[in-house]
Amino acid sequence: MTALDPRQAYRLWAPSYRGDNALCMLEDQLVSALTPSPQGKRLLDVGCGTGLRLRNCGAAFSFGVDASPEMLASGGLANVAAADVRALPFPPGMFDLVWCRLMLGYLPDLSAGYAELARVCRAEGQVVVSDFHADATRAGHRQAFRDTGGALHEITHYAYDGDAHREAAAAAGLSLLFRHDGTVGPAIQPLYQQANRLDMYERDRGLAIVALFLFEKS
Repeated sequence: MTALDPRQAYRLWAPSYRGDNALCMLEDQLVSALTPSPQGKRLLDVGCGTGLRLRNCGAAFSFGVDASPEMLASGGLANVAAADVRALPFPPGMFDLVWCRLMLGYLPDLSAGYAELARVCRAEGQVVVSDFHADATRAGHRQAFRDTGGALHEITHYAYDGDAHREAAAAAGLSLLFRHDGTVGPAIQPLYQQANRLDMYERDRGLAIVALFLFEKS
């Protein structure tokens, strides 16, 4: 298995990416159940990948950015652009709701990312951040994928605990409203079953794999 930086990894993964793994499924369930609806809001999805989350989201206006042009091209949406979370191409306060989901852990430092998420969010708007849980990293789990040729690759990822997220967000002017840990359980058991890996499900049951945070702009 080779280790790749996120830019290289998603260039290779884009042709076969579907976003239907257990991590993404659990994260999507948690965001839908526990965070503000984008209905009628101006929504920015930072690290949107193929833009799948933007389809039929109900926002009054939505836009997605991702550092991988290949992922954006795979989704075929018009309201997207290639951009780095640390240098977003929008004026201050443009969005009511900002998503940054399963992406900040790819940065070697959280500060610049949170500063930009806060900058483009309006006062009293919300910022939703999710990350691969540090407990999963400590348990030996890694973010990995197979390319179209079948080769297995690991994506370089940095493990940040909840305090690291909270402190970086606070420095950017974001107040934590709540955090929630998503664990392996019945909600995603069918994916393990489809992959014929119920043994892995029993091993991981109860393990936190998603950290979810909701912040408000001061």
